[in-house]
Amino acid sequence: MIDLQNLLGQGNPPLVGIDISTSGVRLVELAPAGKDGIRLERYAAEPLPRGAVVDGNIENMDQVVDAVRRVWKKSGSRAKHVALGMPPASVITKKIILPAGLSEDQLEVQVESEASQYIPFALDEVSLDFDVIGPAAGSPDDIEVMLAASRREKVEDRVAIAEASGLKALVMDIESYAARAALDRVMALQPDAGAGQVVALFQIGAQATHISVLLDGATIYEREQAFGGNTLTQDIVRAYGMAWDEAEARKKTGDLPDNYHDELLTPFLESAALEVTRAIQFFFTSTPYTKVDQLYLAGGCALIPGLLDLVASRTKISSAVVSPFKGMTLAPTVRESQLRADAPAYLVACGLALRRFG
Repeated sequence: MIDLQNLLGQGNPPLVGIDISTSGVRLVELAPAGKDGIRLERYAAEPLPRGAVVDGNIENMDQVVDAVRRVWKKSGSRAKHVALGMPPASVITKKIILPAGLSEDQLEVQVESEASQYIPFALDEVSLDFDVIGPAAGSPDDIEVMLAASRREKVEDRVAIAEASGLKALVMDIESYAARAALDRVMALQPDAGAGQVVALFQIGAQATHISVLLDGATIYEREQAFGGNTLTQDIVRAYGMAWDEAEARKKTGDLPDNYHDELLTPFLESAALEVTRAIQFFFTSTPYTKVDQLYLAGGCALIPGLLDLVASRTKISSAVVSPFKGMTLAPTVRESQLRADAPAYLVACGLALRRFG
């Protein structure tokens, strides 16, 4: 069995979560705080040059390694063990049913046999892992197993980045699973823990928006749309003749000409709200479900002024921006005011860091 560094497994403390995305590298370190509590020890981010990571693929190893080194130094963390994420498109997952009572070795043999039916690559070209979910519904003699596989070179790229940065990758998770883990923790803080609710999570990144729809903690629908914050940055570049890095920086600070709001930002917000509305409608037409009870926004674009209200108005769904650190205590070095502005972009990194707690 080829081990994928605990793709679906647990991490060992101390552990930091490092999210490598198209736009940058984000780090989160969590620690135990009292009985069942969690403390945010530190978080930090470093931007990546355009083209360093494209569609989840590492295109410039040196630039990514440099960013990981800088974010680790900036954070002040001493933890050398890290949890990394793989883009959902890079990982094949499949639930399979196997006989109960098999030994670990027997399970590995059965999983490899089943995997060859679902993976369009030779098994020696992939990293493979599995996790026993539990008894199969309606079949007491069987168990449900989650199979996960990714091209070996994609996993090795991320492991190599950690090693070149002086770190060790202990856990390799799927980014959408990490985001779901972070959201599950936040929802568990609610009085009814969101029981029976259909929840849609929109992670609006630089290049793409990842949509996950959940019911009682299980993913019932996933999709990715080619829409992200880079669209607005590109509009700024074209309108004002700025270099990309300057446009990206000014987009975040709002230091732009007077016509920016009406001529660039408002059309972008309209497009974003339309993308969300279309995605919800597509979910309804392609699944048996006919309602969404709660909608969450995350990612770097989630806090753009006006987006949340526009999405709620267009979809007619209760909507909120998710903060993955809700309910956590904060280390003295963490500035709460800054955290409020940064938190939605750290959903994946927080979910990766939560692996410390199994």
